[in-house]
Amino acid sequence: MKAMVYHAANDIRLEDKPKPQILEATDAIVRIVKTTICGTDLGIWKGKNPEVADGRILGHEGVGIVEEVGSGVRNIKVGDKVIISCVSKCCTCDNCKKQLYSQCRNGGWILGYMIDGTQAEYVRTPYADNSLIPLPEGVNDEVALLLSDVLPTAHEIGVQYGDVKPGDAVFIAGAGPVGMSALLTAQFYSPSVIIVCDMDENRLKLAKELGATHTINPVSGNVAARVAEIVGKDGVDCAIEAVGLPATWSLCQDVVKPGGHIAVVGVYGQSVDFNLERLWIKNLTITTGLVNANTTEMLLKAISTSSVDLTKMLTHRFKLSELDKAYEVFKHAAENGAMKVVLVNE
Repeated sequence: MKAMVYHAANDIRLEDKPKPQILEATDAIVRIVKTTICGTDLGIWKGKNPEVADGRILGHEGVGIVEEVGSGVRNIKVGDKVIISCVSKCCTCDNCKKQLYSQCRNGGWILGYMIDGTQAEYVRTPYADNSLIPLPEGVNDEVALLLSDVLPTAHEIGVQYGDVKPGDAVFIAGAGPVGMSALLTAQFYSPSVIIVCDMDENRLKLAKELGATHTINPVSGNVAARVAEIVGKDGVDCAIEAVGLPATWSLCQDVVKPGGHIAVVGVYGQSVDFNLERLWIKNLTITTGLVNANTTEMLLKAISTSSVDLTKMLTHRFKLSELDKAYEVFKHAAENGAMKVVLVNE
């Protein structure tokens, strides 16, 4: 089969690899129908995760058809169309029993990281009963693809950890795929104001189309002052950091009100300044985390009845055989107007 294979920093290649086999009774083999590229995949490509082994197939998102199941699989059957969750969970370890599935002792985020992933024609998925979600008829495959990772990540780590409530003012730093997904899922909780901040005017335009009440481009001036004009001098109830850079972390520190929340969703590869000398007095809650994917099925129901056109998140489409081209487009997302790319296994 064809697969996107990591070898070293800045060295990934579309190669022929053996089709995966059942290794454990709880495994399933899924033929990929559609997959995508995540910012985390770009990080691995750039050498951000040296623990990833030479020869690893990348990818942790996908929609596919089950081709084979292990003898221990009970709820998933051959022929099912499924969403492949980015988090594999055994549901028996101590962390799983606390619903901390991201820290599963036997799974967690392992696809495309510790085991071969979804950017291939086929993938082996561990703990199939717990980690594959049957896709109802009538749900767009491409929209379902967003439920593999980006929507649950933004919802759980951004919106839920940020404790967004009806009437709240929300600030989202970054209008990439995660920031846009935070914008979409925050609306389930009826905040009164959602401010999206980014330097890309095209992304800010899309944010308005997807439900932002206000947008701010830092190039236009002082962001904190503009936020104060919109919501008052105290600031916002929840600031969601969806980039993973010192500058956006600083923005969130600047705009959050006393008693508010900073929810960090961005993945950081460098240290930041934590201004505790001025934050300690504000009674803040600051959270971080890796997605547990425990709200995926709820989100599946929510998007099935949503009036928002989620396909606007999906800006580019390629054949799986064009993975090299897709990576280049996604790597230079701003220049190419890319949000999420869809890779179709034809």
